[in-house]
Amino acid sequence: MWLLIFLALPLIWAAGTYWYLFGKKSPFSLESVRPPGPREFDQKKRDRVIKQGFSVDKVPEDLDVIVIGSGIGGLTVAATLAKAGRKVLLLEQHDQAGGCCHTYVEKGFEFDVGLHYIGQLHENSLLRIAFDQISEGQLEFQELDQHFDTILIGQGDEKREYTIFTGKTEMEAHLKKQFPDDTSAITEFFKIMKISAKKTHYLATLKLIPQWLSLFLLKTGIAHFMSPIFDLTGTSATDLVNTLTSNKDLHVIFSYLFYGVPPKDSSIVINALLIHHYKRGAYYPKGGASEIAFHIIRTIQKYGGNCLVRAPVTQVLVNKKGEAYGVKVRKGQEEHEVHAPVVISNCGIFTTFQKLLPPEIQIKPDIQERLNMMKHGRGSFLVFSGFDGTAEELGLVSTNFWLFKNNDMDRSMEEFFALGKDDAPENIPMMFITMPSAKDPEAKIRHPGKSCMTILTMAKYEWFEEWSDTTVRKRGDEYHQYKMRFANKLFEWACTVFPKIKDKLVFQDVATPLTNMHYLGSQRGAMYSAEHNLDRFGAEAVARNRCNTPVKNLYISGQDVFSCGIAGALHGGLLCAATVLDHIIYIDLLLMKKKLKRRKAKELAQLAKKKLQ
Repeated sequence: MWLLIFLALPLIWAAGTYWYLFGKKSPFSLESVRPPGPREFDQKKRDRVIKQGFSVDKVPEDLDVIVIGSGIGGLTVAATLAKAGRKVLLLEQHDQAGGCCHTYVEKGFEFDVGLHYIGQLHENSLLRIAFDQISEGQLEFQELDQHFDTILIGQGDEKREYTIFTGKTEMEAHLKKQFPDDTSAITEFFKIMKISAKKTHYLATLKLIPQWLSLFLLKTGIAHFMSPIFDLTGTSATDLVNTLTSNKDLHVIFSYLFYGVPPKDSSIVINALLIHHYKRGAYYPKGGASEIAFHIIRTIQKYGGNCLVRAPVTQVLVNKKGEAYGVKVRKGQEEHEVHAPVVISNCGIFTTFQKLLPPEIQIKPDIQERLNMMKHGRGSFLVFSGFDGTAEELGLVSTNFWLFKNNDMDRSMEEFFALGKDDAPENIPMMFITMPSAKDPEAKIRHPGKSCMTILTMAKYEWFEEWSDTTVRKRGDEYHQYKMRFANKLFEWACTVFPKIKDKLVFQDVATPLTNMHYLGSQRGAMYSAEHNLDRFGAEAVARNRCNTPVKNLYISGQDVFSCGIAGALHGGLLCAATVLDHIIYIDLLLMKKKLKRRKAKELAQLAKKKLQ
């Protein structure tokens, strides 16, 4: 008898593994994707989707899931669970849904807040398939020019200009033309990019398999034997590129997509992934960034759920057994309880654990242990400028511009963040410029004769902290004068690149870390949420930082699960959905990718056959 049981164990294990991986119904299907419908330009109709205000009567009955925060991570997990048969309520504290994917219109100008461009959206890519599934095929993307980024290093006569191209082979080849003495360094960096891109799913797997198994594989060295990704993810970007080249300009190129962390404290894997992200093209949503929330919310509603704004969650409800069972939502002076067996927070680990959990839960050791794994990210500072004139008249292009005063990112960032409040505005070391009106081909239809520009840099929350108790647009003259010192310096710097905009400026708005806290709900104004430092991306930290929380039935989604940016937050949403469903939905997406590639190959073969006839 015991011998039979022993012999049957491998069969039982194999059957169990097969059922876990393939035995559950996929939330995704090719049949749910339909051709894009006509663009909805009627703002009132759009507002009924993305600006539907909270009231108790709009909450669907018999909820299965509540998601807090409607950024792309919240939208993704909500839509995926809705397609899996769950009735989902998505709650947003702002007056419109979308988080960093929302846009705002002021004085006839439309600005993107956090989405500036997205990569890896070429046909049948995993990210494109995910977008198609959660929007059911309704999102369309405009591919930008092959020259998608320009990097300017230095000032005046010392300024050097480098251009970054998309293309499977063109990106590397074009970079080598600009650095002919460092071709071997570029070759090695692109090898690291390839490893990072091809093996990132290993890091995601650490979050999906049981934690004890992840830690066993890492501590025994089995994981490190399987792939170098587990060593690379905890390697400093500066340390690694120092082994490749002494060319400081090239060091900047390898880390130019800044997110508030100096390269010496950044993971080489994250920096490599950010560049690789655009290798197959850079894209922008047709109709603007708000199209993302608009179409994904309609997917949620199609399956019986809803998205409600002006719905600030004040507390996650936790019962005596330590299980989350709903939330409290403030409306006016009243608070309303909304119940569901699953609660998902897409508003960041600090907000979730330090503000939304009851005080007696916040102080528990396992909650504090999770918090201690993370640090607050740097705040963001943005300048939104509107101009009279078309992109052609003003010389504006779809290419983004990254400006650096010198080629020592580690030193310049360290010195900048060490400055006091009074010295910071005159010593900004870097900035990013994007022109959304030049990227979206439909912008000239919505806002003819107008152009806009967004400038972004990083800033310390502490420089603005003295006004933290004031309310938005009522912070006083001193605050206004101080933030305009930053804004004026940034705009003057931008005018050195685009001189025609100076005399055509008719509107300007400025967002400080306090503004980001108000509209985005981001802790300390950190648009990229928790800091993306080396401690966070060490392999064991990756394994421990997962969607589950110490509070049963409470889950984390978004940027704090995986990484920053639209793609990173979307994957955070997919990982969270996989955790809630106890089903590795990435396998479903990969199988779908294979089907679509076979279908495409068949179509091409038939087309070739017709040409020969």
